[in-house]
Amino acid sequence: LSGRGFCQNVVVSDLPNGPQYPHSDIDDRERWPLVFYNRTCQCAGNFMGFNCGECKFGYFGVNCGERRESVRRNIFQLSLSERQKFISYLNLAKNTINPDYVIVTGTYEQMSNGTTPMFSDISYYDLFVWIHYYVSRDAFLGGPNNVWQDIDFAHEAAAFLPWHRVYLLHWEHEIRKLTGD
Repeated sequence: LSGRGFCQNVVVSDLPNGPQYPHSDIDDRERWPLVFYNRTCQCAGNFMGFNCGECKFGYFGVNCGERRESVRRNIFQLSLSERQKFISYLNLAKNTINPDYVIVTGTYEQMSNGTTPMFSDISYYDLFVWIHYYVSRDAFLGGPNNVWQDIDFAHEAAAFLPWHRVYLLHWEHEIRKLTGD
């Protein structure tokens, strides 16, 4: 949105892959996200999102100036009505298409190097199932049954803890957008 940020080229590291992943230029997740896009918004202030139209985690309000902490509560300590509300939010997320995101349903190679796009709409809930699958799945090395099983970018990388923290923050943010709560 106007005045909330600017577009810029995506810059990724040129450092070599670690020994746990001895391949190069094979998997779509290498040098992420350059296979699918090469420009993003750099948001200013407390704004975030693909178009800087949302507030950073922990900020609320029209101009994202209101700071509010969220507390994750143990589901076993919720009242019956709170648990029912939580379950209803999960059901709503499972059955509502997310208007902001699509998922890739094939590899870049299967898309003829991008000339035949393969994307699909997805529900709020399944988006997060897919994100976790995509980051932790085996690497496809080309050809039938040719996969590298000794890699899991979500669980066997240095960013294990911060990746999962941001993943949960993003999940909570999307549920708030969906429910208004």
